[in-house]
Amino acid sequence: MSIAIIPTQNIMIPSNANKDALSRLARYAAWLEASDRVWYQPDLDSYRDHLLGKLSASSVQAHLSTIRGQYLKLMNQRDLFFAALPPEVAALPFHQQKPYVDEMIERLKNALKLGQVKTVTKQDRADEEHLRLTVNEANTLIRLPGTGTLLGLRNTAIIAMMLATGIREQELCDLRVDDLRHRLDGELALLIREGKGSKQRLVPYGDNHSVLLIVDAWLATAGITDGYIFQGVDQFGGRELSGEPISTRTVQRVLNAYPLVIDGKKRAAKPHDLRRTYARRQYDAGLDVQAIKQNLGHKKVETTLGYIGQLDAKQRRSKGIFDFGVLIMQQPALL
Repeated sequence: MSIAIIPTQNIMIPSNANKDALSRLARYAAWLEASDRVWYQPDLDSYRDHLLGKLSASSVQAHLSTIRGQYLKLMNQRDLFFAALPPEVAALPFHQQKPYVDEMIERLKNALKLGQVKTVTKQDRADEEHLRLTVNEANTLIRLPGTGTLLGLRNTAIIAMMLATGIREQELCDLRVDDLRHRLDGELALLIREGKGSKQRLVPYGDNHSVLLIVDAWLATAGITDGYIFQGVDQFGGRELSGEPISTRTVQRVLNAYPLVIDGKKRAAKPHDLRRTYARRQYDAGLDVQAIKQNLGHKKVETTLGYIGQLDAKQRRSKGIFDFGVLIMQQPALL
């Protein structure tokens, strides 16, 4: 009895994949089919080179890591390898087919060792690699999408929420309507159900509670009463009624759509730049570093200090808290 050939897309893309994995595996499966390659003979060196012309080295590493992870799962599904045997081998008795399958899996294991990406670890990063918006630049960014369209209103709410709370892009995507209004020692706060490291936390809005007016306007206009706050809007500006949250890639595209002129050059902020902006501007406004650390969900204060960034000379100017003048008055010869 012959086994039907299973399409590459069905093999490489599991139904339970998250959005990022789904995108990476779908891209890889499409490349396999377009280049007439079979799934059980991966050429990760060629795929790496194919991606490097389009993505950064770190992104390529992420793609290859996802692909390797899927292959490791497939190795436990031997029926897929039996189904991929050529007709002349599939016609043999089972005990004669098995060595072929064992060889296919062994070759696959060896192929997964290829496709490495060389990256350079940076001890220091230049200022231009990390963007911290000034207050005026942040206010300009908030106004750029406009609120006259559904898409503009959603994007305004996305940018405003990130600047007001400093949350991560994935945390923003995961926000639900019920997360918006909680209390922490009486303070109105945003609930982050599961941050990095599976940590739950509350982020007080403080004086930025008016951001809720923008988010409420988006929800009311989009007709969202429960579930995920930030959902898709189609290319014509209408709401996509899937009820699914936006992806981190969508958040990145939103910010890329609204570049700012900074130091005479157009630059688009990245999601993490808004976290850095939150950290620095809250620090400048007098919020304690430990409070910023807790709001950002950092484990170590050193990480938070990195987000705040290098302070200028005026901010680093020592305060006159010691009475050195008394010593000088007692020792005129020092003058």
